[in-house]
Amino acid sequence: MHDDIGKKLIEARLIDPAALAKAQQQMKSVGGGLTATLVKVGAISEENLLDFLSRFYGVPALDLRSFEPDLALTRLLPSEVATKFMALPVSRSGRRLIVAMANPTNIFAIDDIKFITGYDVNPHVATEGSLKRALDRAYDSAGTMADVMKSIDDELAVVEETEEPEDAGVAAADEAPIVKLVNSLIFDAVRKGASDIHMEPYEKTLRVRFRIDGVLQEMMSPPFKFKAAIISRLKIMAELDIAERRVPQDGRIKIKVQGRTIDLRVSSLPTIFGEKIVMRILDKSNLNIDLEKLGFEAAAMKEFVSAIANPYGMVLVTGPTGSGKTTTLYSALSRVNTPEVNVMTAEDPVEYNLDGINQVLVNDDVGLSFAAALRAFLRQDPNIIMVGEIRDLDTASIAVKAALTGHLVLSTLHTNDAPSAIGRLVDMGIEPFLVCSSVNLVLAQRLVRRVCANCKKLITLSDEVLRELQLAPEDAATGTFYLGGGCVDCGNTGYRGRQGVYEVMPLSPKLRELVLERASASEIKKMAIGEGMLTLRRDGLMKLKRGMTTTEEILKETAADKL
Repeated sequence: MHDDIGKKLIEARLIDPAALAKAQQQMKSVGGGLTATLVKVGAISEENLLDFLSRFYGVPALDLRSFEPDLALTRLLPSEVATKFMALPVSRSGRRLIVAMANPTNIFAIDDIKFITGYDVNPHVATEGSLKRALDRAYDSAGTMADVMKSIDDELAVVEETEEPEDAGVAAADEAPIVKLVNSLIFDAVRKGASDIHMEPYEKTLRVRFRIDGVLQEMMSPPFKFKAAIISRLKIMAELDIAERRVPQDGRIKIKVQGRTIDLRVSSLPTIFGEKIVMRILDKSNLNIDLEKLGFEAAAMKEFVSAIANPYGMVLVTGPTGSGKTTTLYSALSRVNTPEVNVMTAEDPVEYNLDGINQVLVNDDVGLSFAAALRAFLRQDPNIIMVGEIRDLDTASIAVKAALTGHLVLSTLHTNDAPSAIGRLVDMGIEPFLVCSSVNLVLAQRLVRRVCANCKKLITLSDEVLRELQLAPEDAATGTFYLGGGCVDCGNTGYRGRQGVYEVMPLSPKLRELVLERASASEIKKMAIGEGMLTLRRDGLMKLKRGMTTTEEILKETAADKL
């Protein structure tokens, strides 16, 4: 069926063969359906795809972008059946049930839905992406969570809040209700697109928060009496020592959610009121390693692609934790990864497995540091080396040596902007002449939240905001500015998804001279801007003028940066 849809889309001139091949390649690496992937890579809009699917299947189309689930209809079809068949009941008239389906010609699905619900099924088509989002809303875990909490109250013995027995949490964790609660939390986080789950114990409460689009949002507060049971369950899943509550521990959980495998990095930390658990969600299907889709401006993109195409030298990506550095490096690696080159990476941890790339997990406990891994790499005939992070002089020295001896080295640093990365290397102890000879380009980046496309509304910026942004009124007149009103799609935040903001600084001959003279970061920055470099703030303003994000996001993420 996928092949037929792809061919018909090309015949209808809605996509080109290159776009289809690109989508098929992404499906192989990260999974997902063809139509959803085509929309994700920007080959076709959701509106055009929906119109095509309606004609292709010969059934009416349903636009689910602003769909509000009907609880009575949702209950007709169990969530596992709805997810399996990608089908959602949307309305009912007498004995007829209108069902939105990704594949409305699936006779087996229609027969099963008819048997389960007892209604005559009238299938309509919806795009895979909008249907997934509608299913997430319709089968949101809030209702399930209430059922789980009720079953806990009914079935689980109450654990006293004072002087808990050592094995109370372990015993409780083996009970089905706790297992259901923990699974529901993880499934809910994955469905909502969260990057992290925070489980935080306080004196009388247990708080659960999800980090969605870079911002922590409070989700629920389970009864405090089940704190030990919930935390023990998570530690058991992560294969941590449940008896040890005094020192931090790290582990991993692998779990299946809606047919796809999700990895969770689990960290436990003793606090004064118990262990705090943080889980980083690594969902390969959400990994966008298409360099074209990261949001580089044309000139910056050209400079970055040129730098990673060099056979030797160093490319540094800087920014705070959670700014998307790893995604940028993976995108660069996927661009240069061909059968003719040997690509090796040293990571802590290895977040995603990439085909054709030799990835090494750094483990300081056994002596496999970044520096040790780099030394070993140089004996493995590499062409391209990626170092997760340059933390010390030892690692920096070997990375520079590798860059000077015919290898392309990609790595990250923690600095506020691109020019500061040069000073950071010099402060570590690398001589300026070595920095000049080895570094090809430095890229600084941030992530800003995107305005929700479903509830965005046009706004006019006030003079005060323009002054704060350092944006001239005549410059603002050429832009289109939006603000999200809040809707079901975005969880009433006004934002959905994130967008990269980049500062790309290639080391030109003039900049190399400044580095040799041990010039300050501000002098290097001034020269780079004079040569055409877009600062983080300026790049963010270009995204703002296109209506992609808001003034609040630009001011927050580029606060330390000026034009």
